[in-house]
Amino acid sequence: MVLDEGTALPSRRSVLRAAFAGATVLSASAFLEACGARSSATHHSSASAGAGTDTGKTIDLLRVALPGSLSTLYPGQESGILNYFVANICMEGLTGVDSAGRIVPGLASAVQRTSETTYVYTLRPDARFHDGSPVTAEDILYSIEMARDTKISPSTASYWANLAKAVKSGDHEITLTAKARNEAFPWVATNADALWVAPKAAWQKAKGHIGTASALLVGSGPYKVTGFAPDSHVEFERVETWWGTRPKVTKIRFDFIPDDNTRLLAWKAGKADLALNVPPAAAGQWESAPRTRVVSAPDRSYVGLTFNTTAKPFDDVHVRKAIAYAVNRDAIVKDILHGRGRVATALSTPEQFGGLWTAEQAASRLAAVPQYGYDLDKARQELAQSSAPKGFTAKISYPNTGPQLGTAALALAADLKKIGITLEVKELAIEQWLAELNTSPALSYMWYFNTTGDPGELANWFLSAGNPAKYANKQVADVIAKSGTESDPAKRAALLIQAQVAQAADVAYAPLWWGQAATAMTDAIGVKDYSSYTLLNAWPGHVYAAR
Repeated sequence: MVLDEGTALPSRRSVLRAAFAGATVLSASAFLEACGARSSATHHSSASAGAGTDTGKTIDLLRVALPGSLSTLYPGQESGILNYFVANICMEGLTGVDSAGRIVPGLASAVQRTSETTYVYTLRPDARFHDGSPVTAEDILYSIEMARDTKISPSTASYWANLAKAVKSGDHEITLTAKARNEAFPWVATNADALWVAPKAAWQKAKGHIGTASALLVGSGPYKVTGFAPDSHVEFERVETWWGTRPKVTKIRFDFIPDDNTRLLAWKAGKADLALNVPPAAAGQWESAPRTRVVSAPDRSYVGLTFNTTAKPFDDVHVRKAIAYAVNRDAIVKDILHGRGRVATALSTPEQFGGLWTAEQAASRLAAVPQYGYDLDKARQELAQSSAPKGFTAKISYPNTGPQLGTAALALAADLKKIGITLEVKELAIEQWLAELNTSPALSYMWYFNTTGDPGELANWFLSAGNPAKYANKQVADVIAKSGTESDPAKRAALLIQAQVAQAADVAYAPLWWGQAATAMTDAIGVKDYSSYTLLNAWPGHVYAAR
């Protein structure tokens, strides 16, 4: 199958990413080989992202309040979901993702899969960088080289592990060859996953620091960076060089407001038009503000505990089971999330199986994964059989952008205390927390947002070599590897669930909940085609001035 300007690709393809909500599609084999089914997942929301009538007027300035500060704008260095939302209006990949979760043209106007491992991209002749210079094959190949560099792009370089070679194969053509067939491979070249193209000269001038205040992002997207203060804000201005449809928003300012109360006060004072990641516990306060609506829906996020299976005492399966039994997941969803989420039974989220099953059908099948329901007696029994029968002290941190994670951790600490385990809970700035995850702590939270339409996005990472739990199980790894070469969506889904069933006996991970995103909007703006993918593309083009 050939992708071109008129073809929207059905999809598929790790740390924290997404925060809007909606439906997905299933497989990249459908993307390039056989046009798979469209998503049938139902979108539930407490309010509509649309507002009134689109006046067609220009929005001079869109002010966005973010719940954290970014130390760099380049997702290859810092892969928080907010980095994706900001970078993707400036930088493009060979391909992108649309609001339905399908791979669509980016800097490549067409792509053809010519073998099980070969993908040929036809480059867009009208693509220009913000300075007006053309986007060349050399720029893209150099950007791929930078994306694969573990020092330049430590947060995403591993996504390119299956790339055998990238070459210029024609005047306006690039060919990517994978080492082995993997149905998720096409996602790596999107800016929803692991490729952000900048001029070769900009990479070289930045000397490994692109995206910082001293080396601003440079790209080919609809907006250019005009100012960046890591502890304060980042500003963008629309350019005239972009090949796509011109957005109605002229300028965008993202303000970094980590403190939730300060952000709410700023909102009530009329200092923002859009606010991301409204805390579940405060959603009611936001909704009561004048001219405000809060849109919430499943966001394909996963929250769970990760045990470093090589670190004592978590190298003992009985310790891991004891903690799993001590988590009251139902109470967390009901009392801490205020119902804005659901108990997670597996690593894959139900919405990732769109195009094959509805979210409810997927949830039913994912329930086949063995569960560790809240039971302190069983928790005590497991601890008594462990290498630390008298208990121990452990630490866990959470990002300041997710206060609900902190509250849940304190609730867990209270229950663990009852069985003899002391859990110390610490809040960290989002960038510090991301950095800590890279050190493989003994016990950690994973707050992961799926950005692709691949149902195996998280499971592939968590159950393959190099996973954050340092988990090794040949049976599980073999099933995951087999799922990567299976082009039939139903068979692939079954393999992904089979691997998660097998992993559950080892409890390298303890799923807690699948989340929802709550986003505040003023009644002066509307967002078209609102979904969990909306902010992963050139999203200002979806925003309109409302009457």
